[in-house]
Amino acid sequence: MKRLGAVVAAGLVLALAACTDSDDGGSGSSGAGDAKSIAFFGFAKANSFSQATFEGVKEQAAKEGGKAEFFDSGFDAQTQLRQLQDAITSKRFGVFVLQANDGTAVVPAVRQAVRSGIAVVVQFTPVGTRYDTAEPQVPGVISLVDVPVQNGRQLGVLGVGACQASKAKPCKVAYLEGLKTLPLDNARTKAVVDSLKAEKDVEVVAQIEGGYTRDSGRKAMQDLLQAHPDVDVVIGSSQALFGAEGVAKGKDVLYVGNGASRQAVTAVREGRWFGIPYLPVRTAGAKAAELGLAKASGKGVPASTEISSLAPNGGTLTKDLIVSSGVTGEYDE
Repeated sequence: MKRLGAVVAAGLVLALAACTDSDDGGSGSSGAGDAKSIAFFGFAKANSFSQATFEGVKEQAAKEGGKAEFFDSGFDAQTQLRQLQDAITSKRFGVFVLQANDGTAVVPAVRQAVRSGIAVVVQFTPVGTRYDTAEPQVPGVISLVDVPVQNGRQLGVLGVGACQASKAKPCKVAYLEGLKTLPLDNARTKAVVDSLKAEKDVEVVAQIEGGYTRDSGRKAMQDLLQAHPDVDVVIGSSQALFGAEGVAKGKDVLYVGNGASRQAVTAVREGRWFGIPYLPVRTAGAKAAELGLAKASGKGVPASTEISSLAPNGGTLTKDLIVSSGVTGEYDE
């Protein structure tokens, strides 16, 4: 993500609260600004995933005669919340594209933006407390997200495929989960593990916090190999796996990475990894801008779209599919 389990982890600093929203999502009228002006609330300018998304947003805006501005929250949920509130007050923007650091904390501001007549596109991470749906959880927003539970199921499917390729019986699988403190990651982890456990001859031997850096992946792999030196398949974030594979040199381990960078795609194409759930990040940014600008101009748009629908085979890619589709990745780690 870099699946943005990674960047979401960095930015989650507020306690979760209930976010049931019965508001009808009425658009209000007086708070919206220029219908062709987009405020992009990214995880951080220092994050290559967010930068690639913004490039797509900016290009689409320019194509339609508009403009886009990056609001850099530096992975901080409180900063992002203030930025949202200030942008609403400024009445400069007709469109918000939001990568939420904390999908619950921003709900009041998102509701306020919708009431002000701003076209809000929730991009990549869900806004709300549910992690199993692409449907909007705040009435009136446009949802263009990667559903964490569905992402977990994709990882499970790829893990089972890796087990079949390894021909090990039982096939011993370890999941290097993201961060145990994140409800989003916990929902993803449950989906991964449930998918694996449903299969005959697949044994989940370890769930270890692998995090979203090379260093955390390296440490997790060291701990894993001490306890289970005969592990057959390892699943984790792409960042963690880049650290893990260096620790396991010489071992016959198949990897499933949760990331869509050029480096992750290359790892699959070269046969170092079995597969990845792939997202076209820059393309998704352009799509977010397209949807937001269309709604701001009064056109009808779908309420929800899963980002995986923009990728070949729903984003579930192995070596053959990457080669045949010509996928190369749209950002660098």
